Amino acid sequence: MKQLLLLVFIIVAFNSSSQNFTSYFTGNTQDALVAPKGGICLMGGASEHENAMKWFLTQANGGDVLVLRASGSNGYNDYFYSQLGIPINSVETVVCLNENSGEDASIIEKISKAEAIWFAGGNQWNYVSFWRNTGVNYALNQAIARNCVMGGTSAGMAILGGHYFTAENGTVSSNEALTNPYNTLVAVSNEPFLSLPYLNDVITDTHYDNPDRRGRHAAFIAKQTQETQHPIYGIACEEYVAVCVDTFGLAKVYGEYPLYDEQAYFIQVNCEIPNNFPETCESLVPLTWNQGNQALKVFKVNGTMQGTSTFDLNNWQNGTGGIWENWWVENGVLNTNTGSAPGCLSTITDLDFEMPANPIKANSWVEWDLSATIERIESSTGQKVQFLKTASAFQLNNVATGIYYLSGTNNHRAFSLKIVVSD
Repeated sequence: MKQLLLLVFIIVAFNSSSQNFTSYFTGNTQDALVAPKGGICLMGGASEHENAMKWFLTQANGGDVLVLRASGSNGYNDYFYSQLGIPINSVETVVCLNENSGEDASIIEKISKAEAIWFAGGNQWNYVSFWRNTGVNYALNQAIARNCVMGGTSAGMAILGGHYFTAENGTVSSNEALTNPYNTLVAVSNEPFLSLPYLNDVITDTHYDNPDRRGRHAAFIAKQTQETQHPIYGIACEEYVAVCVDTFGLAKVYGEYPLYDEQAYFIQVNCEIPNNFPETCESLVPLTWNQGNQALKVFKVNGTMQGTSTFDLNNWQNGTGGIWENWWVENGVLNTNTGSAPGCLSTITDLDFEMPANPIKANSWVEWDLSATIERIESSTGQKVQFLKTASAFQLNNVATGIYYLSGTNNHRAFSLKIVVSD
């Protein structure tokens, strides 16, 4: 007689004894001991894109999904557990009720066992004020370090960048931010919070189409670039768009184009302009960041159902399914026109070594710094190029003259550089 093995799945809701959170649990109560696949999912703020969410759950590798929020209830539980068709072990939603949640041992333990963590929408100041510089904050960064996939929508997306709009004084419109970038409503911080790969120097924004938030995002980037004296980047999603970033830094953009006009935006300080800082960025004065009508370079990408449009966060230059635009601000007014890819290569890290001067010669050995590791070299069309390397040099053989991109790591941080190959 065959023995029937019955797994019992339960749905429960309860308040912690300390009243720091409410929990809703769906699935198998035994912890899944699997290795997550990592990655980041950025959602624009309206209803979730189904294929992007399937990508997110796939990265959990059959493990346990933890939803963190500061309002609402269990709306994600059935959606994640049974409606998307991706096998996972469990879903638990934890609604944090107060600042004491940041040191709650039960929440910290739940984070330590999760393979995927999703931050719901709401008010991002609750997340920042409840968790920043707490045990929960440390546990979240430990989860990132062990390759737990992270994602969020609306306020949950807003907190994922290394620079982030806290909303501690309320929201801010584009007009308010552009006419006074030091308005108290423009509450942008880079105090250490979440340390996600490829997002350390990025500030995100959401709901990009309703209302139009491009102006305030440009003001955020201008203010942080001036404050840090370092180029700050932007990633933004329209409401029904998602950006999913894999562990190699390739971002896939999901939406419903061409049925609907839905885009994501990848914004960078124009690296072609030396010392590209705002001409005027101060309190009570409208922002001006013109730089010859090219202060910012922006790749505007159509989101597709299957995520076929892409952008490479290793070099902030290679992309498919989109167009380049120039953005600039003149006396508090954002302007845009059709542009082109920057002729230099942006990098979101300060390198601790110097690259040999371009151009280099094909088939010759190029001296290389021992502190940096070369991981790949690609053509301008994204094709991988074979190369030889030793501990102190590399060599490109049988390649045509032109532009190539070298990616690697330096002091455990990713970087990209442009290589010009001549005869």
